[in-house]
Amino acid sequence: MRTHCWIVVATVMAGGALPSNVFGQSAAPSSNAISTQSPALENTTDVQQPAAVGEEATKPTRGFFSSLLHNLGDDFRHMPRRNSIYWLAGGGALALAVHTEDKNINAHLVGQDALWTPGKYLGSTQVLLPAAFAAYLVGRQTGSRRVQHLGMDEIEALLIAEGIAQGVKVAVRRQRPPELDGTQSHTYSFPSGHATLTFAGATVLQQHLGYRAAIPTYLIASYVAMSRLHDNRHYASDVVFGAATGVMIGRTVTWHGRNFYASPMLVPGGAGIMIASR
Repeated sequence: MRTHCWIVVATVMAGGALPSNVFGQSAAPSSNAISTQSPALENTTDVQQPAAVGEEATKPTRGFFSSLLHNLGDDFRHMPRRNSIYWLAGGGALALAVHTEDKNINAHLVGQDALWTPGKYLGSTQVLLPAAFAAYLVGRQTGSRRVQHLGMDEIEALLIAEGIAQGVKVAVRRQRPPELDGTQSHTYSFPSGHATLTFAGATVLQQHLGYRAAIPTYLIASYVAMSRLHDNRHYASDVVFGAATGVMIGRTVTWHGRNFYASPMLVPGGAGIMIASR
């Protein structure tokens, strides 16, 4: 049975409302409570904010490359944690479960259906990375720290996703399915780089915009992943593990916003906000 789905015409790296309020990542704030006096409690923390929102307001001033290197180092320090293990273990288990059906799944899906052709372009580094840079530059030029932060997180996620996907490909060295014309590609199959990249980018958007953004972003990522099966460039297990890896990377890059919490508090002469590490 041939699978069909709706194509959501949207750009993975841009959104209408882009909440977040900082330039890049930094280390988590200290565990000491911080209070700011004010005559009235004007700005309280919304506990329903997306996970990537909520970093400290003041950060060191850095140039783009300095910030990028600093943030990438911060991302890799956040990666070894239980949440990452859960996603990788779950993705690995599911990939192993469908592994025996890889060839049968491809036999049902492979074909020259033009519906799936855009997937190989939407999920490519050549499209996603420039879109992330564009978001960063728009935020910088307009003075929107929220858009700038989103763009920076997308750049980090895509660079990490590309690096991990290519590294695992070389380590595992799984051959791709035969091309539609019968020839054999000399590049490797496991995991799917397109699935890793698009799910990493979609997860960053979801973490910044909230769970309402998960529907369009993950639909696009799923469409790209499915297109790799229709094009016979990957097996189902490649796509499954790539998607799980991408989600793990996206959550790692945006983990900084969940290292602490804030709550309103009363102080002598006014009110303030208490910030403490978790």
